[in-house]
Amino acid sequence: MNFPVLLRRVSAIALCFAAFLRLLTLPASAQVYEKVFDFGGSVNLVNKGCSPRAALVQASDGNFYGTTAYGGASDRGTVFRMTPAGILTTLVDFTDHVGQNPTAAVVQGSDGNLYGTTSSGGETNNGTVFRMTPTGALTTLVQFTGASGSNKGGSPYAGLVQGSDGSFYGTTSSGGANGLGTVFKMTPGGVLTTLVEFSGGNGRNPAAVLVQGINGNFYGTTRGGGANDLGTVFKMTPFGALTTLVEFTGNGAGNKGADPRAGLVQGSDGSFYGTTTYGGANANYGTVFKLDPNAPPNTGLTTLIEFDPGITNNAGGFIAGLVQGSDGNFYGTSLGGGSGYGTVFKMTPAGSLTTLVEFTGREGSNKGGDPAAGLVQGRDGFFTARPIISTTGQRCSAAAPYSR
Repeated sequence: MNFPVLLRRVSAIALCFAAFLRLLTLPASAQVYEKVFDFGGSVNLVNKGCSPRAALVQASDGNFYGTTAYGGASDRGTVFRMTPAGILTTLVDFTDHVGQNPTAAVVQGSDGNLYGTTSSGGETNNGTVFRMTPTGALTTLVQFTGASGSNKGGSPYAGLVQGSDGSFYGTTSSGGANGLGTVFKMTPGGVLTTLVEFSGGNGRNPAAVLVQGINGNFYGTTRGGGANDLGTVFKMTPFGALTTLVEFTGNGAGNKGADPRAGLVQGSDGSFYGTTTYGGANANYGTVFKLDPNAPPNTGLTTLIEFDPGITNNAGGFIAGLVQGSDGNFYGTSLGGGSGYGTVFKMTPAGSLTTLVEFTGREGSNKGGDPAAGLVQGRDGFFTARPIISTTGQRCSAAAPYSR
């Protein structure tokens, strides 16, 4: 399933909500899930927003900031602020000319402002980069121009990372000279430099945020491209010199996995950890992998988990990345598994997996489903995510709050 199709699937929902996952670092039997907020789409304009696609970020003021891909006054998406107690304030209602359909998390810059992307909209409908104050004053910094022009790139599905040099780095899924996406650098003032234009052989259509390693280089994934057109992991210097580290093989002898849609996380051991949406031994349910950044290309990947629909590794379908908790373990979400509505899991650095939450749809003790976003550990030690529950037949903009 390609990314636009997945977005259309997400837009065809009758209910969207945000939730705190109160996942204490306790044994699995003691895990607690607590829903604290329901979005209201474009009907209930008190709780604007629908289809939250990205993880939250806890800013220096202690509040959580996030985006919704749809909903709001114009059904073009929103940026919101939420207190740890679940009180939500809509800060931005996107419109076509400003940008629309943000699918990525915002990031707080060193200047205290929040920076993010919209996957479409702007003057050429190729997406934008914006800056927003914590009170919601928005400035459009970049309007992407597609295959040519001063701001090459289009469809930036991923968010930004601020490098150690103060500039922001990001990817676009399309655009550039070959139409296969780009990597760019942007100053806080909005001056953009295109660093990489993907060509297929070195990857194509990146959809995930970059991470800057402790060595100063940036690491990322592409959904396709490489020798098998199943996706890659790459390293890039701050000046744009790119090295392909992994070419995925599906269920080959090595480099198992396909279609990595999420970014990487560098563990405390220096290795990078990530997920693939498909591939692995069990009917393409995806994998979790570990990568040694110092190994020669195509030799440093270790497959830790090959997910299956059964009991052992009860999950599948990953479009979100991992986060390393303060206990040293990794936490993540899956679209499938459990009773079919998705899961939250914990994994040790060695690859031992424990399913913590199995979502139960509209009913049951763990209401929710299809957790499309990753987790973030708040300062209180709890993990936060934003799953969505999908139904058929209604657009998000036609949805009303679900009363429990």
